[in-house]
Amino acid sequence: MKFLVVDDEQDVEMLFRQKFRKEIRSGDVHLEFAFSGKQALELLNSTEPPDVVYVFSDINMPGMTGLELLDTIKSEYPQIHVSMISAYGDDDNYRRAIESGAKEFFTKPIDFESLKTEINKMIQKTKG
Repeated sequence: MKFLVVDDEQDVEMLFRQKFRKEIRSGDVHLEFAFSGKQALELLNSTEPPDVVYVFSDINMPGMTGLELLDTIKSEYPQIHVSMISAYGDDDNYRRAIESGAKEFFTKPIDFESLKTEINKMIQKTKG
């Protein structure tokens, strides 16, 4: 199952790879990384249909924001789940993300146990 993490901070890649190393080793999880909204859309457009099933995107990024990326993904690829990540747990971003179709909203520092629970539910659904 392929997941795409979108964040302009590149150290996030190492953090996700470390937190999901067991799932990556078992082959249950394949992680892709994009460091801008534009790069994320290029990656999604590179396969037809996209092979990514879940996108985790930071909200505050230069250029295209995570909320703009969410709107684009939901209009072009409604089957892809999207969760938002923000350093700020402000109500306005939360409300906008959920109204735009975000599945979940995580605040930094990310609660990886809760994130793993979410991902494991998806893996079980596809296996079941």
